Amino acid sequence: MNHSEHILVTIKKFAELTGLTEEAIRQYIKKGQWRYKIHWNKAPNGRIFVITKAAYAWMQGIEA
Repeated sequence: MNHSEHILVTIKKFAELTGLTEEAIRQYIKKGQWRYKIHWNKAPNGRIFVITKAAYAWMQGIEA
Protein backbone atom coordinates (compact mmCIF):
# COMPACT_ATOMS: atom_id res chain seq x y z
CA MET A 1 0.00 0.00 0.00
CA ASN A 2 1.15 3.48 -0.70
CA HIS A 3 0.36 6.78 0.96
CA SER A 4 -2.45 7.68 -1.45
CA GLU A 5 -4.48 4.72 -0.21
CA HIS A 6 -4.60 6.26 3.27
CA ILE A 7 -5.53 9.87 2.60
CA LEU A 8 -8.03 10.91 5.24
CA VAL A 9 -10.26 13.96 5.02
CA THR A 10 -13.02 15.35 7.18
CA ILE A 11 -16.65 14.83 6.26
CA LYS A 12 -16.85 18.52 5.39
CA LYS A 13 -13.87 18.33 3.03
CA PHE A 14 -15.13 15.13 1.36
CA ALA A 15 -18.49 16.81 0.79
CA GLU A 16 -16.73 19.74 -0.87
CA LEU A 17 -14.68 17.42 -3.07
CA THR A 18 -17.56 15.21 -4.21
CA GLY A 19 -20.73 17.26 -4.10
CA LEU A 20 -22.33 14.91 -1.60
CA THR A 21 -23.92 16.62 1.36
CA GLU A 22 -22.42 16.23 4.81
CA GLU A 23 -25.74 14.75 5.94
CA ALA A 24 -25.66 12.13 3.17
CA ILE A 25 -22.15 11.08 4.21
CA ARG A 26 -23.23 10.84 7.86
CA GLN A 27 -26.19 8.67 6.82
CA TYR A 28 -23.94 6.30 4.83
CA ILE A 29 -21.93 5.86 8.02
CA LYS A 30 -24.94 5.58 10.33
CA LYS A 31 -26.74 3.05 8.12
CA GLY A 32 -23.61 0.95 7.69
CA GLN A 33 -23.28 1.52 3.96
CA TRP A 34 -19.79 2.84 4.67
CA ARG A 35 -17.93 0.45 6.94
CA TYR A 36 -15.73 1.42 9.86
CA LYS A 37 -11.98 1.21 9.11
CA ILE A 38 -12.75 0.60 5.43
CA HIS A 39 -14.57 3.76 4.32
CA TRP A 40 -14.15 5.88 7.44
CA ASN A 41 -12.23 6.02 10.70
CA LYS A 42 -12.55 7.81 14.00
CA ALA A 43 -9.64 9.74 15.50
CA PRO A 44 -8.88 9.53 19.24
CA ASN A 45 -10.59 12.90 19.69
CA GLY A 46 -13.81 11.47 18.19
CA ARG A 47 -13.57 13.21 14.84
CA ILE A 48 -14.64 11.17 11.81
CA PHE A 49 -12.40 10.99 8.77
CA VAL A 50 -13.28 9.57 5.35
CA ILE A 51 -10.78 7.20 3.75
CA THR A 52 -10.85 8.75 0.31
CA LYS A 53 -9.75 5.84 -1.88
CA ALA A 54 -12.35 3.46 -0.45
CA ALA A 55 -15.12 6.07 -0.48
CA TYR A 56 -14.43 6.97 -4.12
CA ALA A 57 -14.42 3.27 -5.02
CA TRP A 58 -17.79 2.86 -3.28
CA MET A 59 -19.18 5.81 -5.23
CA GLN A 60 -18.10 4.12 -8.47
CA GLY A 61 -19.68 0.82 -7.46
CA ILE A 62 -16.33 -0.87 -6.87
CA GLU A 63 -15.81 -2.87 -3.68
CA ALA A 64 -13.04 -1.35 -1.55
